[in-house]
Amino acid sequence: MPAENLYTHADQNIARTWIFMSLFFVLVIGLGFFISDIYQSPAILYLAVFFAIFMNIFSYWYSDKIVLKLHHARPATRQDNFDLWTVTENLAITAGLPMPKLYIVDDPAPNAFATGRNKNHAVICVTSGLLGMMDKNELQGVIAHEMSHIGNKDMLLSTVVVVLTGFISLLSNFFLRSMWFGGGRRNNNQGEAGGILMIVGIVFAILSPIIALIIQLAISRKREFLADASGALLTRYPEGLASALRKIGAYGAPMKTANTADAHLFISNPFGSKAVSSIQKLFMTHPPVDERIRALVGHV
Repeated sequence: MPAENLYTHADQNIARTWIFMSLFFVLVIGLGFFISDIYQSPAILYLAVFFAIFMNIFSYWYSDKIVLKLHHARPATRQDNFDLWTVTENLAITAGLPMPKLYIVDDPAPNAFATGRNKNHAVICVTSGLLGMMDKNELQGVIAHEMSHIGNKDMLLSTVVVVLTGFISLLSNFFLRSMWFGGGRRNNNQGEAGGILMIVGIVFAILSPIIALIIQLAISRKREFLADASGALLTRYPEGLASALRKIGAYGAPMKTANTADAHLFISNPFGSKAVSSIQKLFMTHPPVDERIRALVGHV
């Protein structure tokens, strides 16, 4: 894989974040319009506008805290986690980044992720299983990978996706259930045009979470390769990360708190690694571990 600077895609990721938040706004307003039209209540559209704005702001400021809560993460201390602390501190200096906050998830599955809205409010979270399994070079490789996500501004985009795609799915589900059980309150005298608009609304509600998922998958796989390459540049020792990925891939078992909403945040699939077909790869949040190792050191 060609070498790339730590900050190569930072501006692109900022742009992607704004694009995704704008798409989210459009999807929510669209759903709000169809729901308000079917129930003949403009107040529903106004409420959708309010929620779209509120959720964009909320996801920007608080999505990292939500993810940490989902996985019951606890703060790490220098005294209790000396190797983790010093490795992160040294890599932050090397990368020219502020020292991120460190958290630990008590889980035997080896994994890690970065989150936070910017480099000054960044968090790196690792599992207890990763700390117990990795030697210092491997731990350095994993932390360098996560520091690269911070430098590339991946973590803002990825964490915002967690909250917004979840909200789109909930809103879409509410709309479809209300149609199924309530039938809406549209005046039947509006005839064929009203029926067509209702059908369009149902199709839009079905497609909205699918569109959000496609965006999520598209931004996830490429950034893992980039973070691997950038992390290897930071440590000047790609074998450290490659060895860590071998151990992570060999473990196989899922995390206890694994969920589809934030699976793309982790260094490896939190549901565990398994053999996949070329078709299945299109729907994965992470490239296969073997491909990542081969890209780093030329062999598995």
